[in-house]
Amino acid sequence: MKTTILFTLFLILAIGGTANAQESNDTTIIAGVESLQKYVVLTKKIPQLKPILLTAKHFREEDGASFGDFQIIICGQDIVNITDAATMNPYIDQARELGVTLVACGFSMQKFGVDPTLVPDGIETVDNGIQHNFTLQKKGYYSISL
Repeated sequence: MKTTILFTLFLILAIGGTANAQESNDTTIIAGVESLQKYVVLTKKIPQLKPILLTAKHFREEDGASFGDFQIIICGQDIVNITDAATMNPYIDQARELGVTLVACGFSMQKFGVDPTLVPDGIETVDNGIQHNFTLQKKGYYSISL
């Protein structure tokens, strides 16, 4: 139930942000180049990957050729679960299919004792997930943290 509520809230916020961007101009054209729509979600809970990936699928379909990038940053205590193949492989497969990048926070991995050599292929790591999120926001990504 909580996941459904969070997913609905995320969709409302994301669609609202997209609607505001579309009011000013459907897509921004700079020097003849159409800008791409870029998204980043920071999550602290592995089960939230399911609704986040459904949202990525929605925007990939809605944005069409203007879909640029969608990254999901995993931070916090739940980072310990990224080494569990049974849990993560379905998410990794769906992310690959959608062109979504899964990112693990190195700071969280260090804090909660996750061995970086056990992080599965298909999950990138960054030194600091929060900093990575801010960097992407500075580059024009739509962002939400759950």
